Formats: sequence, C-alpha cells, structure tokens
Amino acid sequence: MADALTYAVLSSRALIALDGPDWRDFLQGLITQDVETMAPGQARFGALLTPQGRLLYDLFVIERPDSAWLDVEAAHREAIVQRLTMYRLRAKVGIAPDDTPVSILFGGDGTAPAGAGWVADPRLPELGWRGYGAAVPAGAVVADEAAREAQKLRLGVPGPADWGSDKTYPIEANFDLLNGIDFKKGCFVGQETTSRMKRRGSIKSRMLPIVFEGPAPAPGTEVLAGDLRAGEVLSGGDGAAMALVRLDRALDRDLTVDGRSVRLERPAWMGEAQSPLPPRSGEGEG
Repeated sequence: MADALTYAVLSSRALIALDGPDWRDFLQGLITQDVETMAPGQARFGALLTPQGRLLYDLFVIERPDSAWLDVEAAHREAIVQRLTMYRLRAKVGIAPDDTPVSILFGGDGTAPAGAGWVADPRLPELGWRGYGAAVPAGAVVADEAAREAQKLRLGVPGPADWGSDKTYPIEANFDLLNGIDFKKGCFVGQETTSRMKRRGSIKSRMLPIVFEGPAPAPGTEVLAGDLRAGEVLSGGDGAAMALVRLDRALDRDLTVDGRSVRLERPAWMGEAQSPLPPRSGEGEG
C-alpha cells in the first residue's frame, strides 16, 4: 500500500536568487554539481565546499529562464550570500535573498504533481518533489517538517543536521551516491580532495542508519565495536538514527551505543555495486 501523498512547507530552507549573464559560469566553478547542462524546471543537488574539500553547505540549484534559485538552509542563507559575493569578483551575476516559500511533496502513487513550481528531487525518486511557490495539490495530507525528517531517516538519507558545516567530507555524507557530485565536470572549490578520495577509494567513513530499541541516543554518543570506537550518533528518533561510522570497524560487527545493541543498515538506494556494506544474508548466492 502506497504512503499517503504528503505536503509540507520547509521552513528550514530558503532561496537565493542568481541572475545576470555570468550566473552559470560563476556557479560552475564553485559547486560540486554541473550546471552547464541544466534545463529550465530542473533541479540538481550539490554542495559548496571549503578549499580543503570539507562540506560547508548543501544546496539545490533550480534553473529558471535566464536565472536560477539556490535552495539552501535558511539558517545559513546570509553566510552563503556573503561567501558567494566574496567569490564574485568581476563576474556579472546578481546574488540576493528570495522569499518564495519552499515545500515538498512525497508519497502517493508517484505521479508528478500538477501545477507550476514543482521539480523532482534529484537525489532519489522516493523523496518526491520540491516546490517553489507551489500550491498544495488536491488530496494531499498537510504535515509539518518533522514528517519529512522521519521519511529521510526511514530511507537512510542524511541531512544538514547530520553533517553540520565544515566538519566532514561530502563523500562521507554520501553526496557521491545521491547525485550530489559530478566527477566529470571541471574544477570546483575543494575538487582536488574530493576527486582524490573517490579515485583512490580512500573512503574510511560513511553516514549510515542504525536501528535499536527505544529513544535515540544523544548526538555525539559513541558507537562501539567491542571496546573500539566505531563511530558516533548524529540525528535520530525513536528506534533509528543516522551515524557516521568507520567502515573498517563497523561493518559486520556487533555494535553498541550506551550499552544497547544497535544494527547497522544498508539503504536500498546504495545498490550492490556501490554499497560499502557486505551483501545481506543470501544475496549473491545460488
């Protein structure tokens, strides 16, 4: 049975408007995603990194006629505008906050919503659509943002509450598996470190969901493999949380958090070829 079609306004997100003849070239040299091949009405997921390759801010780029929106965390919008302005130099690009509301729509039978303002979430089909000034579709259940966070946790998709700012690398936050990095595009800020990690396969840690009985441990609580530190808890709720785990210590091991047994899970969207986890029991046999 399909989940109910669910609509929610994302008050945690806000928009930055980019315009001017150089907006595309300007953005192409900064973020992890390719914007040269975008078309109006399309969204792409990416990030702005530090020069050392750490994840500063996630963002969605939504192309519009002769302009674009950046869908960013509302709490960081001012800082992102300042950083973009710092990089602008002589580029002919306008950078300004935009108060168009951001919403999401997920569940139902997978049919694209009617009406203007909706674009498919570029990370996973299950995440549905992102809306920009879009009306509530007929028949949709109106929910709060917590419903979206619960859905992301069920899918094993990390978010800003998990990666923070300037704390981790985008590959550790699975941006490479969620269509957040284009490794074929030209240079971008932090590209050298990001490409080297992917090329050498030196991915030591990833964000993966853990499941357990009872309430979520506090963020920062250690995940242990015996006496060894195997990671730390990030955001979560009753019965499940996201964790940043060391793959060499966490995979195929008995794990505990605060003395409670926890189980590491593999999201289905990781696939067999790209999954950092061993096959489930019975997979690949016969």
